Amino acid sequence: MATTMYFEETLKDQGDKNSMEVEIGRSSFYEEDSIYINVDGKLVIMNRAQAKRFVEAISRVGQYHGFID
Repeated sequence: MATTMYFEETLKDQGDKNSMEVEIGRSSFYEEDSIYINVDGKLVIMNRAQAKRFVEAISRVGQYHGFID
């Protein structure tokens, strides 16, 4: 499986009570190259339709908060 990791970080809530290990990248494990997400060791490789919805949702949240144009 060819992968390229784009994000790897331990995310902590603002109250510093909870955290999770998150890794996001691309994977060619399946015939359809797509996005993978690994949270606390649980891996999911999304199909392209699901990956598109995921990216659109994250982009909308980022735009709402002014993190991206």
